[in-house]
Parts: sequence; C-alpha cells; structure tokens
Amino acid sequence: MTHDDQHQAQLEEQHDKERPDLGLRPSAQPAEPDRLMEGVRSGEITRVMLAVPDMQGRLKGKILDADVFVDCMGSAAEVCAYILATDIDMTPLGDFDLTGWKQGYGDIGVKADPGTLRMLPHQAGTALVIGDAFHHDGTPVEVAPRHMLRTQLERLKDLGYDAAVGVESEFLLLAGTPEDARAAGYRDLRPAWPHNLDYALGHPPKISAFFRDLHDALRRAGIPVEAIKTEGAAGQVEVTFSYGDPMLACDAYPAYRLIVDDLAQHYGMTPVWMAAPFAGVGSGLHLHLSLWSASGNAFTYHRSQDLPPAMEKAIAGLISGMPHLAPLYAPTTNSYKRYRPHSFAPTRHTWGFDNRGCAVRVTGIGEAAHLENRWAGADANVYLALAAVSAAIVHGFNDDPELPEPCVGDPYQAYAVPVPRDLIEAAAHFTGSKIPHEAFGENVTRHYTRAARAEILRQRTQVTDIEREQGIGRA
Repeated sequence: MTHDDQHQAQLEEQHDKERPDLGLRPSAQPAEPDRLMEGVRSGEITRVMLAVPDMQGRLKGKILDADVFVDCMGSAAEVCAYILATDIDMTPLGDFDLTGWKQGYGDIGVKADPGTLRMLPHQAGTALVIGDAFHHDGTPVEVAPRHMLRTQLERLKDLGYDAAVGVESEFLLLAGTPEDARAAGYRDLRPAWPHNLDYALGHPPKISAFFRDLHDALRRAGIPVEAIKTEGAAGQVEVTFSYGDPMLACDAYPAYRLIVDDLAQHYGMTPVWMAAPFAGVGSGLHLHLSLWSASGNAFTYHRSQDLPPAMEKAIAGLISGMPHLAPLYAPTTNSYKRYRPHSFAPTRHTWGFDNRGCAVRVTGIGEAAHLENRWAGADANVYLALAAVSAAIVHGFNDDPELPEPCVGDPYQAYAVPVPRDLIEAAAHFTGSKIPHEAFGENVTRHYTRAARAEILRQRTQVTDIEREQGIGRA
C-alpha cells in the first residue's frame, strides 16, 4: 500500500467514525404486508407514510400512527384534491376540472396498495405505502399519474405484451444543505466535488461514505439498486435499478428520492432534481424498456439480423408519438434547457444502435435487447414519463406510423424532427395532436395542458438573476 493509499484509508476510517447515526440496522429488511402488520403489532413499526404521487412525481400524503393505519387499511384516507392539481409551489390553482375555487377544494380518497409496502430504514420505525386516488363514488381519479400509467400498461397488455422496465436516474449533489442554498439566494452554489469523476472508483471520503449508506438504505428498503456511479459533471451521480415490473419500478423511484434527500441532508449536502441544474449540465431519467409475450422477449435480436417486428413498431411509435407528449416527460421550463447539442440529451427525435446521442437507443443483444428512452430529465415524474413512452408504443402498434431510417452518424446533425424549443411549443403540440387525446382522453389532456400553462405563467412573471445582471448599471 502506497503512502497515498494509506492516507486515503485513514481518511475514510476517520470519516466512518464521524458518519451520522442513520439507524440502519442489519435486521431491517424489505417489508411485505404481513410482516409489516406483525411489526405494527410488535411495536417495531410505529408510523406509516401513506402517500400518493403528485403531478411532479413527489409523494404527498399523511404520516399515520401505525395502529390507525392498520384500522383504516381497508378504507380510504382523505386528502385535498389539489395535490393533483397544483404547481411545484403547491399553489391552489383554479380552472382545473378536478378541483378549484369553484369546487371548494374538496377531498379525494387515497386507498393503500398493499403491494407497495416497504420499510424506510433511514427513518426508524417508519414504513411507506403508496396509494391510489379515488373519487367518493369509488371511481379512480383519471389524472392521477399512477392511474395514467396503469391505463397504458393495460393497453399494452391488450396487444399481448407486458413491459419490463429499468430506471436510470441522474441527479446533482451540492455542498451545503437546502437551508444554506436558500440563505445564499441560490447564488454561488458549489457541487459536492469540483471535477468530472465519470466512472471514477475513488471518491472523497465523505462521498464514499454517502454512497455506502445510500446503497445499504436502498437494499434494506427493498429497492433493487444495480449500480451507483459518479457521472460526467462535477457533483453528478447516476443510480441504476434492476430490470423488472414497470409499476414496481415506478413505485420504488419516489421512495428512492425520499431516501436520497434525507441521507444527503445528514451529510450536509443537497440533491438537485433539475433537468438542467447549471448551464451546460444536464441530468436525465432514462427508461430502459422491452416488451414480453408468452414466447419471451419480443425485442430479441442479434446484430446480424433484422429488427423483430415488435421492436420496429415500438420505435416507429416512439419517434412519431413522443413529439406530441412532451409535457408528460418534460414538464418544466427548465426541462428544455437540457436538450443541447453533444450533451447526451437528444435534440432530435432519432433512433440508433448503441448511440447515446439519439432519443431512442437500441441496446443489448439476444434476450437482453431493449430500448433506452432518453427524452426525460431528472425533473420528470417517472409515472408520467413511462406512461408517455407506453402510449407512444401503443400508437406504433395501432396506427402503424412509418419507421424512419436509423441514425448512423452524428444524431445532432441528423435530418429529423427537433425536440420542442420550450414548454410553450411542447404544450401546443400536446393540445393539437390526436395522440394524447386518444391515449389518455380529453379530461387528462386538458388537465395537463392547464398544468403546463400554469408553469409557463409562473416563469413569465419571475425576474431572473440574468435580467438583473444585464439591467442594473448596464441598461
């Protein structure tokens, strides 16, 4: 061992001694419903977070006493309907069909889905369960992201296919807590490390300790983490998850975000879930997908062969449909600042073989063949992003759009439909196309159009640092 290696080991040992006590006990295991009920009865579990994913992909709900949760497990807890009709700031907005000032901001029901029960090992005695939103007459709230995804998965099933999905998440870590960033007016923010550490296996001791605790917490929460790595920008992290059931993958994702947010703050850091957290930096939410039938992976192929028909239809649907669904996978004005040339985020609706500059990357060989969808950024709601991908694939099967030629050169120079320049353009494509209307219905399309317009208006009324920089003493 060299002197540098010894010094690094000493630093990590010292940092381990100073690591925050996060209550990660070896006995903490993924919770099945029966085991959770036993934990409640034994007193090991004292509270349950009952949550519903909102339009932004965050978990909203209530922290219930564990005994109360057990008593009401078969019924629905009530929450204000505006959690599914609001902006990032939780502003009570009008003009939604679901709720508003005219409707009096009434309640909807949230019924626990027992299959989502999991322990949160970073919060002692706490379990999380995700629920579905229902109206008082028992019908599902059709604009709820989880219901929207379920509807599209059922449409795929009607075509004879089940989807398998793997999620690849990127985010940025800042030095300092959210309170530090707020006190600084969100100026002069520093990444948690100053250099590009893409694929690095040696990290600063504090970051190594954070990664170890994150990996342990995810495993103990029953979240199938596959790999954690530092990415191509200073402070950037990538976490990939094992391939499997799409709803399980999406239900795990907001729980993963909860764990990341809490652990990062324990370490004096702040995770940033923006598509473009800094100029020239982009964080993605890539969705890896294949379709399976009774005979196996319908995307199975080898490079010397032609693409299987199911994959051709899926790609054609994605290239044709995704331009009209952008508000579902790129929901903020910041989303569109990620789409830059040679950034590994797509600027055109293209597809290609093992090409990370394309919107759709055909990757894997044989039974492992699948499509990597690279449109969504870190600010996307994973349920809505996957619902959009699934709806576009269904469009490919039902409407049989033409499959364009694969991109064989620089995808940023390809002759292909460009991604929307901004949310204004994206909203226009969304409302003016039959694809979202046929996939999701008029009510859902109108709801998410209203949400996009609220985001546009919110940004139009904000005065930015750049405007002040240009306007004070220079105008």
